[in-house]
Amino acid sequence: MAERVLLRASNLTKRFGALVAVNNLSFQVKEGEIFGIAGPNGAGKSTVYNLLTGVYPFEGRVEFEGREIAGLPPHKIAHMGIARTFQVPQIFASLTVGECVDVGSRFGCPGGYDRAYTSEMLDFVSLTDQKDRPTEQLNLLGKKRLMIGASLATKPKILMLDEPMAGSNFKEIQQLMDLIKKINQDLGITIIIIEHFMKVLTELTKTLLIIETGTEICCGDPVEVTANPKVIQCYLGDAYAEN
Repeated sequence: MAERVLLRASNLTKRFGALVAVNNLSFQVKEGEIFGIAGPNGAGKSTVYNLLTGVYPFEGRVEFEGREIAGLPPHKIAHMGIARTFQVPQIFASLTVGECVDVGSRFGCPGGYDRAYTSEMLDFVSLTDQKDRPTEQLNLLGKKRLMIGASLATKPKILMLDEPMAGSNFKEIQQLMDLIKKINQDLGITIIIIEHFMKVLTELTKTLLIIETGTEICCGDPVEVTANPKVIQCYLGDAYAEN
């Protein structure tokens, strides 16, 4: 049986004045997969996320479960089942850890607040023992787990992670990779991940898209993509190829 396409982006183009940040970009994400996006700094990766989640208007089409979502505001896209995180953790510093995850359920879950599920997601991201702690007291890894937990509380069908490994050490990277695998396998959530660490992408993803200046360089199996001469030249470099 053919895998169902959950998200389809067609000819995405975003201009900021004379700057073309995303240039006629098309890709599709299949249900149940982990889809990776990588490229040099300034390649337009986070801009792509902002287009998919309704932050910026753009040219092109985005279909989610066969329905056109371009032009919808972020909260409606969230209610349809697309959640995201950010490079720099976005949390409510005035709330406790438990309250912050509650916010995800209260305002992002299409079925309304689900206390039991919120509690389950707190446990899923290993924060139950810190649920009464102010969020600002968490370390970087804790804040990342919290942001993921709040996103999961919305009961998403797609979770979009924006450089979740940034600023983490080797042990923390492995913990986050294990969490991402659990989200995908145990919760059945499709994942899109932007990341710079190639080891993370080659281990986690089924499909890898490389972009430069908002344009596709290569897309496909991550091992084949990272061996592509164009990808090595524009992004990975000769040292990566030699290794």
